This record gives sequence, structure tokens and C-alpha cells, in this order.
Amino acid sequence: MRGSVCPAELAADAVQESLLKALRSSGELRDDESAKAWFYRILRRTIIDLYRRDDVHARAVEKLKVELDRQAAPNLDEERVTCQCMKALLPTMKPEYAELIERLDLGGESTEEASARLGISRNNLVVRHHRARQQLRERLELSCQSCATHGCLDCTCDAPAQNQDNRNLNGRN
Repeated sequence: MRGSVCPAELAADAVQESLLKALRSSGELRDDESAKAWFYRILRRTIIDLYRRDDVHARAVEKLKVELDRQAAPNLDEERVTCQCMKALLPTMKPEYAELIERLDLGGESTEEASARLGISRNNLVVRHHRARQQLRERLELSCQSCATHGCLDCTCDAPAQNQDNRNLNGRN
């Protein structure tokens, strides 16, 4: 059965499940002479069931892979409509906060990598990152005003240097 019918793991599962089914339904066996045929019928059905189960599992895994690939791929439309003012505001922030936004939010660096690189605990990094985002949000609200309240999607405001005096922003470190 192993070589011709199915892989070794599937064959072992088929034999075990068939033996369990045979034990559970031993009352159905009417004739000692047909025991072998009866067991092989159970075994064939079990193999078919296992292949169906494997097929369903394989399709689910493939569907999950496609979904994960779709989520991992950068959404260019989202990047296009996201407020472009944000990058221009980074130099107006505390340098360590701007670096965290660039590395964690824009660069995709993990918190574990960043905390190791900075020589601080992960919890400390999370607090700093939260403060950096708060500072950026305040800068966006000052600079972009109306579009910042709508999540900075489809930004229509001018660049921060044109809209606000950077001295106001720099004074709020």
C-alpha cells in the first residue's frame, strides 16, 4: 500500500483509521470468509476519505498562501493617497522620534531589531515609538489641518513648509 497507493504517513494513518473503524463496526461482519474483503472495503474507503481530507487541507493552505502574499505585497494605491506631508515633517521632530518613525513605520524594522540596535528594552522602545507617533500626529494636525482629521488619505494640503512656519513646529520638540 505504501509505495503504490499513498505516501508512508498517509498509509500509516489509513491503516490505523481502518483498524479503528473495523473494531467499531465488527458487528457488521457476517461471515468469517468475507472478513478480508470487508476489511479491504473499509481500508479503500478510508484511503479515499484521507485523500479528500488532504485535498481540502491543501486547498486551504494554498488559499492562505495567496491571501498572505496579497497582504504582504505593498498596496501602491494606499501609498499614493497617504499624506505625503508626513515625510516632510520628520525633520521637524525630535531626531530620535523621526528615526523611529522612519525605521519602524516606513522601513518595516521589527521592534526586536530596533530595540537591540538602540540598546534599550522592547518596552522602552514601544513607549518611545508611541510618543513619536503622537508628536507626528500633532505636527500633521498643525500642518495639514482639515485632511489630518480625515486620516490623511487623499491629501489635498500643501507641503508643510508652504503651509506652516517650521519655526512653530520646531518650537514644539
